[in-house]
Amino acid sequence: MRVGVLGTGQVGAALGAGFVQLGHEVRMGAREPRNERAAEWARHTGHLATYGTFADSAAFGQLIVIATRGVAVEQALHSAGPERFVGKTVIDATNPLVSVGGGPPTLAFGESDSAGERVQRLLEGAHVVKAFNTAPSLRMYRPRVSGSPPEMLLCGDFPDSNRVVSDLLEQFGWRAVDVGGIRCSRYLESLALLRILCVQKTGRLDLVFRLVSV
Repeated sequence: MRVGVLGTGQVGAALGAGFVQLGHEVRMGAREPRNERAAEWARHTGHLATYGTFADSAAFGQLIVIATRGVAVEQALHSAGPERFVGKTVIDATNPLVSVGGGPPTLAFGESDSAGERVQRLLEGAHVVKAFNTAPSLRMYRPRVSGSPPEMLLCGDFPDSNRVVSDLLEQFGWRAVDVGGIRCSRYLESLALLRILCVQKTGRLDLVFRLVSV
């Protein structure tokens, strides 16, 4: 499968490398065609990894991963061209975080909206699935935890695409848990913020959430 990854940061690099390790062709997209971080990622990731612009990545991918900064998602999608996403499964791995005056991070959108919903509204013809946003980038592929695989929550309005992403999550080493429609992005993004606050409090970068029966 061809996978387009929009974003050159830690999340995009980790997910892109994970897809390559699973045998998929991956094209990382950036704002400019000769992005140094994207070029370095491709050199170190292998012959299945290439890079280009946001538009190149979106056109290339049969499945597309959005891994830009959360508050820059809409600008990136406009640059890529929403028409290039039509009919495709799109994984939104972003969190719309902001920090005011050096204080702790918070969500740019409150309880009445989310990045996931905004992406789905902008990409009207795509099938958006919120996933990966609640995990640290260094644990996104094959997380090493004791016992059974940890859970990854996902949500989206299109059951077939949710199943596609669930299968991919299991290949990445997670147990997928579908929690509902794209509106549930509000809760997944809040959960991601809570994880970040826990990281800041404890200093543990590798924290993941588990669901357990008691």
